[in-house]
Amino acid sequence: SFEGRVEVYHDGKWGTICDDQWDDQDAEVVCRQLGLSGTPKALSWAHYGQGSGPILLDEVQCSGNELSLDQCKKSDWGQQNCDHIEDAGVSCDPFTGTDVQLCQSDAGMVRLAGGRRPSEGRVEVYYNGDWGTVCDDGWTDLAAQVVCRQLGFR
Repeated sequence: SFEGRVEVYHDGKWGTICDDQWDDQDAEVVCRQLGLSGTPKALSWAHYGQGSGPILLDEVQCSGNELSLDQCKKSDWGQQNCDHIEDAGVSCDPFTGTDVQLCQSDAGMVRLAGGRRPSEGRVEVYYNGDWGTVCDDGWTDLAAQVVCRQLGFR
């Protein structure tokens, strides 16, 4: 849910982005545009598989401060010299850059308990046959976002 091939919608169709000039500043903009926090990483050479259909963007060059890819320097829509083997990808990895280590697991291994609503409460994890709590040392908003995503909340 936080990484994959980057596709954009333009003029009624979805298409991919060529990885020419693709770097972590571009990934930072994609992560921001998708509302994802974490460590942005640009991936090249169809790391997440080759797309199909048109290649809509090429030569994307963001400074990293833009709110969307539309604001970045880039080729005109559809103007490219690429093949799908060059499809760009991004990882907005929420499991890096935090002191709290959360393991990727099925949503059934994490729960919220004691809250007034299903979307709040004490974080509990299931490990070795028992439910237990998570210490708040180093706990950050980023760690909370990971739990929320794991439980299917936005």
